[in-house]
Amino acid sequence: MGLLAIGRALFRYQSELAPIVVGLGLDLAGLVLHHHHRGAWPLVAILTVLGAVLAAWRGLPWGITRTEERAYAATTTLVAGGWLAAATAFGPGRSPLPAILVVAVIALGIPWWAHRRRRARVRVDRVIHAWPDLAEAVGLGGSRVMSAVVDTWGWRARMKLRPGQSVTDVVARVQAIESALGTRPGAVRVEQDPAHAGRCTMRVLAVDPHAGAIPWPGPTARTLADPIELGVFEDATKVRVPLLRRHALIGGTTDSGKSGVLNVVLGNLAACCDVVLWGIDLKGGMELRPWAPCLARLATTPDEATRLLADAVAVLDARADAAGRDNTRVREPTPTRPALVIVIDEYAELADTAPAAVPYAESVARRGRALAVDLLAATQRPTQKAMGGGALRSQMSVRVCLRVRERRDVDLILDKGMLAAGWHAHTLDAPGKFYVLADGHNQPRRARGYLVTDEHVQETAARYADQRPELDALSQAAIDHRPRALESPATEANDDPERVLMTALTEAPAEGLSIPELIEVTGMRRTWIYDRLQGLAATGGARQVSRGRWRA
Repeated sequence: MGLLAIGRALFRYQSELAPIVVGLGLDLAGLVLHHHHRGAWPLVAILTVLGAVLAAWRGLPWGITRTEERAYAATTTLVAGGWLAAATAFGPGRSPLPAILVVAVIALGIPWWAHRRRRARVRVDRVIHAWPDLAEAVGLGGSRVMSAVVDTWGWRARMKLRPGQSVTDVVARVQAIESALGTRPGAVRVEQDPAHAGRCTMRVLAVDPHAGAIPWPGPTARTLADPIELGVFEDATKVRVPLLRRHALIGGTTDSGKSGVLNVVLGNLAACCDVVLWGIDLKGGMELRPWAPCLARLATTPDEATRLLADAVAVLDARADAAGRDNTRVREPTPTRPALVIVIDEYAELADTAPAAVPYAESVARRGRALAVDLLAATQRPTQKAMGGGALRSQMSVRVCLRVRERRDVDLILDKGMLAAGWHAHTLDAPGKFYVLADGHNQPRRARGYLVTDEHVQETAARYADQRPELDALSQAAIDHRPRALESPATEANDDPERVLMTALTEAPAEGLSIPELIEVTGMRRTWIYDRLQGLAATGGARQVSRGRWRA
């Protein structure tokens, strides 16, 4: 039993005892070589020099990449090989070789014992050895660690789950895993293996790589076809998101960093030569006005927002008609035929104060992507009501979720079931941290957005203000010739909406008025308009001139 306990202790502390074991091995090798191959010392010396050169140049044979670690490996190789060559020639007991060996073991052992990555590797090895017991304790019995790698911020392990277990089971036990491993709260990440449903990657962060803000390097996109860099993942890879023919939703509670992410996107779009930018900011322009030099239009009141979105629908209609004549399915943005991107800051405010604008926004969301008319909506309140009962949110193929106040908001911003799948945005603990759901980003990986200062905004807006393209002639003509809503009936705040509707239908042009135009005139919702039109049609008071267009 005593020998068994000693053996277990030696195995447990094998890494700490490595310098001493190497010293004893050198002493034994010197003794054997001196007695049987005393003339081999020149060969030992040559091999030592070659080994030191390879260690310093390529980090071989250990695959070392860091410069200081290569220097340590080369120095250790020279000292150990030089001592072995001398011991081969003169014997390991010849003075002062024993003293040199002891001093070398201590001197070269200190960096080894103090090295952070070695100590982290030791801890990981012990976790792997103890994982069967830990897995039973946290409810993942039968799972095993296949491999583990130490990195700059901690370590990651590839895990194979017991048949019947899935990554959802691991995600549900993250807090229990953190307790079992003795880590800080929020240190464990779990990602699904895309090639195998019964495997996953568990990442344990010893320190938070996103503890500090990350300065914005400036715009990296030059056309809408270029992916936009939003920030950095925890493994130091860049968060690159494509926005060409995609609508985007940015959601997060107050002080979550929503404006920062929005500014990163705007800074990149301002640098694109094939994008016309329109903005809606119903907080008096507080967020978007600094970008005004790069915005072709900026709406700061409900009426302006409604007109802007109505014009966007007119552009859509004109482009759709042209695409039908040209038999083209998608519109490719160019500097002479640019895309139109509409940025809406705080979409919930638009839904509350300008209900007549919501149908236009939904129309753009449904039809705009192929015609290069895109929406970028940001909101602090991603409720079902604010997002149009899900009609608009369902069209958003790029979702950026910052910290949310309630767990259920994760599913509202990202999608149903994402909270259970590990997208725990309610645990994000600093402004600018986010999850992104988009093409190529289907795993719950935390990222931190770049920090954009007021100086960055001013410099970028001033730099690209003179390089902004204008709408193509087709789109501008559609805006210029769009039938204006009848303003006289709606100017009287106390007017009966029934009378306003009848007046609008009576004064409508021969081609009639569309439902969105009637919504704008009356200020009433779509369902109210339909009910009144059906009633008028039944009594002969109104008729449908063409699909979706009415007059008295």
